[in-house]
Amino acid sequence: MGNTHKKPYGRGDGGPHAESNNSHYDHRRNRGGSSDKYKVSQDSKEKITNGSSKRGSTASVQGDQSSSGKATPVGGNARETVNLDAPCGALPPPLARLKNEGNLLFKKGQFADALEKYSQAIQGYTDSGIDSPEDLCILYSNRAACYLKDGNSQDCIQDCTKALELQPFSLKPLLRRAMAYESLERYRKAYVDYKTVLQIDISVQAAHDSVNRITRLLIEQDGPEWREKLPEIPMVPLSAQQHRREDGHVTSRRAEVCFSALKQEGNDFVKKGQYQDALGKYTECLKLKPEECAIYTNRALCYLKLERFAEAKQDCDAALKLEPTNKKAFYRRAMANKGLKDYLACSSDLQEVLQQDPNVQEAENELEEVTKLLRQSLANASPAKPRKPVPITEVSTVFVFI
Repeated sequence: MGNTHKKPYGRGDGGPHAESNNSHYDHRRNRGGSSDKYKVSQDSKEKITNGSSKRGSTASVQGDQSSSGKATPVGGNARETVNLDAPCGALPPPLARLKNEGNLLFKKGQFADALEKYSQAIQGYTDSGIDSPEDLCILYSNRAACYLKDGNSQDCIQDCTKALELQPFSLKPLLRRAMAYESLERYRKAYVDYKTVLQIDISVQAAHDSVNRITRLLIEQDGPEWREKLPEIPMVPLSAQQHRREDGHVTSRRAEVCFSALKQEGNDFVKKGQYQDALGKYTECLKLKPEECAIYTNRALCYLKLERFAEAKQDCDAALKLEPTNKKAFYRRAMANKGLKDYLACSSDLQEVLQQDPNVQEAENELEEVTKLLRQSLANASPAKPRKPVPITEVSTVFVFI
């Protein structure tokens, strides 16, 4: 794993650790080698690029000790210095110093030099015979960041893959590999890695943006069946998700923001008649808030429009467990039962709607029609001829999604 002198320089996660002012997380496609192609917002950049895959192993941003022992300013700022002799996990002092030097060089934008330091640290790790997969994972991930900055996507992918073999579901190597795949227009693999990132941390907005962008590209490339051509998206264990969670309050707030955004996207898709896309958004919402009644009724509407009546009924059942008097859930379950030709159950739900609100005209109209269908079905003792599909309509603003 450590024999990586294929290139004369190294990749980076230590650099990313100290890279609060750099921007190697751009989500624009990179066909060349310009590091300017990897930029995102400050918030996303700091979340994704800073810190190690192991808590507490980040080199302290305090004093850049020169060989003389004096603190050296970072980027010309005398207040912001890095201690090059700061400990790094289980790495021996010489390797820790190499990593810290790589971090400092990365922060200064000297990516080729940083890459060399990380490569030396990786080789030194192999020669030393120590056993610390987390530290080696960070070194590979750091070096990958340098490759990504230099536009060397193929080597970035290789180092990220090595990092992930050492520490599965490590967030930064996954995100860097996704970006490298995207720059090579390997969109299916990029999509899988971005979706895996979001399983680990739903608040990574850069991954949300990339998924939306790549989804459009895959639809253009592969057509309506694009999902069937994707590699399998791995299931991230709960332990890996929890390991990446930040302070509970911050995480909750970010989850709320993501939930609201996903719900709005779903509502927008419904307005456009894109029910399959809306269904996906509502499903993502339920991963964040599995007890949100309105999302179940919204998704039930999508299932109705797609004539997936059994699933629509299940969502309405779930909504009614949460809110036993939810009028919308009763009405949409009635429509699902109508689609399933269970006219008795449909009639019962419609009567419940009208009992709650006698002014719901479409419920009254549906009850009248379903009553006729029920009488007809009861009158037919023998199997009836196939009936025409039953139209499912919803016209009143009373039942529009929320």
